[in-house]
Amino acid sequence: MHFKFSISIFLFFSVSSVQVLGKMTKLSVIFSPLFTVNEYVFMVQARGIQIRENVRNIGVQVLEQVVRGTYSINGTDYSYDFNMSESDAPPTTYLPEGFTYLPSQVCPEKLPSMKGRLEVNMSEVSLEEVERSLLQKEPNVELGGYWKPKDCLPRWKVAILVPFRNRHEHLPILLRHLVPVLQKQRLQFAFYVIEQGGNEPFNRAMLFNVGYKEAMKDLDWDCLIFHDVDHLMENDRNYYGCTDMPRHFAVKLDKYSYMLPYNEFFGGVSGLTVKQLKKINGFPNAFWGWGGEDDDLWNRVQYANYTVSRPHGEQGRYKSIPHHHRGEVQFLGRYSLLRHSKERQKVDGLNNLNYSPLVSRRPLYTNITVNLSRKLAPIADY
Repeated sequence: MHFKFSISIFLFFSVSSVQVLGKMTKLSVIFSPLFTVNEYVFMVQARGIQIRENVRNIGVQVLEQVVRGTYSINGTDYSYDFNMSESDAPPTTYLPEGFTYLPSQVCPEKLPSMKGRLEVNMSEVSLEEVERSLLQKEPNVELGGYWKPKDCLPRWKVAILVPFRNRHEHLPILLRHLVPVLQKQRLQFAFYVIEQGGNEPFNRAMLFNVGYKEAMKDLDWDCLIFHDVDHLMENDRNYYGCTDMPRHFAVKLDKYSYMLPYNEFFGGVSGLTVKQLKKINGFPNAFWGWGGEDDDLWNRVQYANYTVSRPHGEQGRYKSIPHHHRGEVQFLGRYSLLRHSKERQKVDGLNNLNYSPLVSRRPLYTNITVNLSRKLAPIADY
């Protein structure tokens, strides 16, 4: 009877989970007109994965009850490890409170200041207020947002590239959240906001290429973080240094139920060393509109025989700032381009890009405004 009861509970929760998924998907379609079709697909995929994980966990619990009930000896449970959580991985060692290091030493990667889970504040704030607050706390930030620690030698020089258009409510929130985190991680860093002008559809990938070229004029950076403006990390142990690159940082996003939509997903926040970016010829320039460019980047990384790393456990969690306006139009030609990723890699990227930027320095970042058009990145036959 105990076994039948457990199976009934298992089936009830399995069916209920599927019903909830259907209702949640319908509600998403009704109440979230700003999302694109692909985002709906990602959400459904992520929730499907979550359901499978729930069913799997319930199945393990049922198995545990059966085994314990069958193999209990003299009131002592059968010795078997049923815990299959990824959180059982050996804990990462971080330096203890009160640990001191010399200004002549290279900054550690696992500092006492990196506590783990972060409070995420998505309330809107003016850029001027964020500048005033952060500069008051840390006056050593140079014009353009350049900062490096003074109590140790920075291990890495990291340029944060943020593609941008009409997200003026998001940028101050990102800076308020991320600047203190990078300071706690003791990285030498600067923010580059690459703003697209003109009337063409948004081209996230080309903006990253522009940002890379402009950033390298300022400093010999070690690596680059390609960071969407609406992504806020939830764990300050998600280290933005150049270790283990290529790296996909935004593994678990709240709008995808904190699940990876598919194994090749490489969007949101990712990082490459300068050497790696040069080898793969940067991002593709031919993706106009939403979607596809991060999949093409994944292909380029694979063709170069690189392996993408990801943070473990809860370190890769991010929240997405809600949008107030309609998202970018989808790029319907992305699938055709993706079928020819390998051929295009040699002719479309850093080597065929032309542009005329307007560069200005703000207290917390460098702004690069550029009018993009298809003529700026001509592609030869391949």
